[in-house]
Amino acid sequence: MTKAPAASRTAVLGASPKEDRYSFKALRMLREHGYQPIPVHPAGHVVDGIQAVRSLDDIDGPVDTVSVYVSSKISDGEFERIVRLKPRRVIFNPGAENPGLARRLQAAGLEVVQACTLVLLRTEQY
Repeated sequence: MTKAPAASRTAVLGASPKEDRYSFKALRMLREHGYQPIPVHPAGHVVDGIQAVRSLDDIDGPVDTVSVYVSSKISDGEFERIVRLKPRRVIFNPGAENPGLARRLQAAGLEVVQACTLVLLRTEQY
């Protein structure tokens, strides 16, 4: 697994405004580590002071990583949007595993990681 470049952008798919959710904690920790998180949620709410986009299609510019926090039922429909976004890698966090989507993304040339974004950040492996 290759580490993300400093200050790179990460789309947090399923970002929640609820502080007890791991997606919220990841967004906050990404920012604390100097990365630029982009919350993605269909409700378009504000997450930790950052206005969410409603879809991966609403993101302009390069994104290094997509960090997935949604169930496989939801992420199954994200394949084309992820591929169009052209991230370097996709991280499937615990509880968001989707082996079928992971295989399809790998076949499309994306790096796929089954890991916890929070742990990767804390252990300086992000």
